[in-house]
Amino acid sequence: MSLLIAFTAVLAVASAQTATNRFPDDFLFGAVTSAYQVEGAWNEDGKGESIQDYFFHNHPEYTTGDTGDVACDSYHKYQEDVQMLKALNADVYRFSISWSRILPTGDLDVINQAGIDYYNNLINDLLANGIQPLVTIYHWDLPQALQYIGGWSNELLVDYFVEYARILFQNFGDRVKWWITINAPAGLVNGYAMNEVAPSQPASGIGDYLATHTVIKAHSRVWHLYDEQFRASQNGSVGITFEMDGLEPLTNSTEDAEAAERARQFQVGIFAHPIYSQDGDYPAVVRQQVDANSEAEGRPRSRLPTFTQEEVEYIRGSADFLGVIHFETTFVTPGVTGESPSKTRDSAVITSSAETIPWGLRSQLNWIANEYPGFPVFITENGVSNSGGRNDSDRIEFYTGYLGAVLESIHEDGVPVIGYLTWSLMDTLEWNSGFTAKYGLYEVDFSSPNRTRTPKDSAGFMAEIFSSKQLPNQYNH
Repeated sequence: MSLLIAFTAVLAVASAQTATNRFPDDFLFGAVTSAYQVEGAWNEDGKGESIQDYFFHNHPEYTTGDTGDVACDSYHKYQEDVQMLKALNADVYRFSISWSRILPTGDLDVINQAGIDYYNNLINDLLANGIQPLVTIYHWDLPQALQYIGGWSNELLVDYFVEYARILFQNFGDRVKWWITINAPAGLVNGYAMNEVAPSQPASGIGDYLATHTVIKAHSRVWHLYDEQFRASQNGSVGITFEMDGLEPLTNSTEDAEAAERARQFQVGIFAHPIYSQDGDYPAVVRQQVDANSEAEGRPRSRLPTFTQEEVEYIRGSADFLGVIHFETTFVTPGVTGESPSKTRDSAVITSSAETIPWGLRSQLNWIANEYPGFPVFITENGVSNSGGRNDSDRIEFYTGYLGAVLESIHEDGVPVIGYLTWSLMDTLEWNSGFTAKYGLYEVDFSSPNRTRTPKDSAGFMAEIFSSKQLPNQYNH
């Protein structure tokens, strides 16, 4: 836990010497994108088809009709993206690698050198401009060839994922020192529970739990691969990042408090507890709820698979940091809703509509620090959508509030937050919302063949914070 020890030492000095509106000197700021959402070039230079390509081409009924075929055209415009990051004074750029651009069939029978070249060029350009690459190995774009054998619901995928990760470590690990194995597995596994998310496999309450089991094993195997074969020579850090939207009790009743905790365990704990907790394995409440419901449904086995004791011990502790994705907060009360079977029904909670509440992030960060002590925390996505426009004062207000909450978490609560990344660098293909939801610090003209990028007001605001490592006094609260 050298990262955590270093952070603690810096925090002690920082708290003694600096104002509460200042981040630690080595705090990492930056921005995020993902391959399918920005690259385009979906079938160029030997790239294979991904489940997102297939989904957006074959299921327009679930989308706006937009696709990632061209998206932001970052495959051809990556140098411009790097200059945008440089103008932001970013320390870090988090981007994902398209599995099917490197391995078109998902396996090692075809290794696409053009894909390797693309990411080498991007990584080298980032480093030449003083920006650290943070690479997401998997951001929801499985090669379609692997979906034909069951995708993440098939545990064989663990072996495919390990070999894919090995190719990345071998080709990029000499320069990439930050790795995220899998992005937001709660969103990933929804594709095995409902039609509206790729790969559109509606096996609710069964397929999503099978995929959960595979994801956890895959992450752990890749961490061990790095730890045993690459860490000594490459000296990087490997983690995973989770959707951790705030889940708060609707009232101060004991029942609502228990419901909020149960909701957190079903949203976050189901993935994080096996890796980050001192006990390992699935959270007890998740195990109990799914087992009991499975039995009541007359099934001969639980819908949630079981780890062996050997697997529990192998998975536990298999991370160097914990990634947090946070956008909004909902309020929770007990109640049964959702189809049978489903993870929603198993969790036995009802949630309100979501709100953007900065203290929801602070609350969640404290929960993480208490639930999974001993791990540095990296906020790998935080941002807000609007309908567009360069005068985005609403986004500046959002970041002001949320960065204030992060500062409070660091200085007042002692949460070991080591970095903060904004979603997103630029407007992207926002999955089912297409180009209608605008999260970017830079505007992208999707009607132009040039995909022209233009800074919004928020870009200048964040550039000042990234450079000074502090929230301007007038915004501090």
